[in-house]
Amino acid sequence: DGLPKLVVRRLLQPVLAEPHLRLLCHEGEFDELLGDLALHRLDVVLSDRPAPSNANIKLYNHALGSSAVSWYGSAALVKSAKKKFPSSLADVPVLLPTGHTAVRTRLDHWFEHHSVTPRIVGEFEDSALLATFAATGMGVFPSPDLMRDDLNNRMGLQRLAGCPTVTEQFYLIGSERKVMHPLVKQVLAHDHTLFDS
Repeated sequence: DGLPKLVVRRLLQPVLAEPHLRLLCHEGEFDELLGDLALHRLDVVLSDRPAPSNANIKLYNHALGSSAVSWYGSAALVKSAKKKFPSSLADVPVLLPTGHTAVRTRLDHWFEHHSVTPRIVGEFEDSALLATFAATGMGVFPSPDLMRDDLNNRMGLQRLAGCPTVTEQFYLIGSERKVMHPLVKQVLAHDHTLFDS
């Protein structure tokens, strides 16, 4: 549930044109989804982190790509935050993903490195909800750069600045059963290097 929805759609793009596709998507906590995957209730899990090693659960990780992260917000907030960025994040309202995402840990380290205590006004499990609140002017927020055009064109949000050293990563996690679904093979065979930035 922490992956941006537009990223999920891009990851699944290689199979969306299949004539008899029946796509069933579930959102949930990472560990619960891995449990369902291990019990073969799911074909794959898309995540922002690899599955941890576990001798009792046979899972494989496949890195699909990554994206640099930047800060985005409404025109008014971007204008006021640009002058003293990143120290301005202590003064302008900030929206963040909750701690259940891997990128949040990277962001917290970035804040520490820059000696910034952000003025957090909201934390969201769902990335689409986070962007929706940002579009109303509630705060600036971090997002993968590969979503820049969508954030700008569809939501009217502007890029404030980059967040060097912080990236969002994307993984496909599958169970190690011998017969892999052909559409999963198709997603894995697709060149996802366009995500890397």
